[in-house]
Amino acid sequence: MNVLKLGIPKGSLEEATLRLLDKSGWRISVNHRNYFPEINDETVKCSLLRAQEMSIHVENGTIDAGLTGRDWKEENESDVVTVADLIYSKMSQSPTRWVLAVSPDSDIKELSDLKGKKIATELVNYTKKYFAQRGIDVKVEFSWGTTEAKIVAGLSDAIVEVTETGSTIKAHGLKIIHELMQSNTILIANKDAWGDSWKRSKIQQIALLLQGALRAENMVGLKMNIPKERLDGIVKILPSITSPTIANLFQSNWVSVEVMIHKEKVRELIPQLIREGAEGIIEYPLNKVI
Repeated sequence: MNVLKLGIPKGSLEEATLRLLDKSGWRISVNHRNYFPEINDETVKCSLLRAQEMSIHVENGTIDAGLTGRDWKEENESDVVTVADLIYSKMSQSPTRWVLAVSPDSDIKELSDLKGKKIATELVNYTKKYFAQRGIDVKVEFSWGTTEAKIVAGLSDAIVEVTETGSTIKAHGLKIIHELMQSNTILIANKDAWGDSWKRSKIQQIALLLQGALRAENMVGLKMNIPKERLDGIVKILPSITSPTIANLFQSNWVSVEVMIHKEKVRELIPQLIREGAEGIIEYPLNKVI
C-alpha cells in the first residue's frame, strides 16, 4: 500500500496546524510522549518535527512532505518543492515578521549603525546573508530562547526576532527599527516524492483541502427567506463570492436565498437585510471553501 510520510510542526505552530488538518478531514491524535501521532488515514504516516528542521528532513527524504515556515526553508537553504502557501500562524491568519530590535536608548537607529556590532538571533544564516548583501559587517550569534533578554543583559547590541504583533518585544522594553522578512506557513515536498505520481496526487489533495479550510475560516454562510417582490433589492446588497443560490419555497411567494460572505460583513449586513424584508436569517460556519 502507498504511504505518504507527512511532517507536522511541533511547537508554536502545532495546535493551529492540527486544528486546520481536522477541518480539512484529517483527525490527528497526539500523545506528546510519542513523535508519531495517529491519523484517520491509513495512507498517511505522521511525524512530529520542529518547524526549524522540517525542510532538512524533507530535503533528505526522511519524510515526503511537511508543514513549516518559509523562514526556516530560507534559513536552511533547503532544495525542496514549495507546494502551497498557507498563511496562518499560532495566533491568526497573518504573516509573521522577523524584525531587528534594540534598546530604546540605543544609538543604533538604522542598519548601517550596526557595523561592528553583535546581533543575537535564532535565524543565524539568513541574518548573516542579509547584512552581507548590504555590505554591513556584523557578528551574528545563535540564540535559542529568551532572545529579548540578551540586550538587557548586555550580551548583544541588537536582536533579530520573530513576532506577530510586536507586543512581546515592546513588553521587554525594546523597540523595532527594521523588518528583515515576512514569513508564513508553507507545505513543502521532497523532490523525489513530488516526482512520484501517487505521492504528488496525495500531497496536492492535502494542499487543496488545507487551503479550502483556511479560506473558510474568514467566511460564513447566510441563509434567509425573502418575499419575491423584494428579491432584486436584497440581492444588490449581498456581498457574495458568486451569485447567490436562490430557490422557490413550496406554494409560496417567497424564495430561499443562500450566500457565502466574509465574517466581518455580517454585523452590518443583517440589519440591512431585515429592513429590506428578509426573515428567518441563519448564519452558519463553513469548514471548507474550495
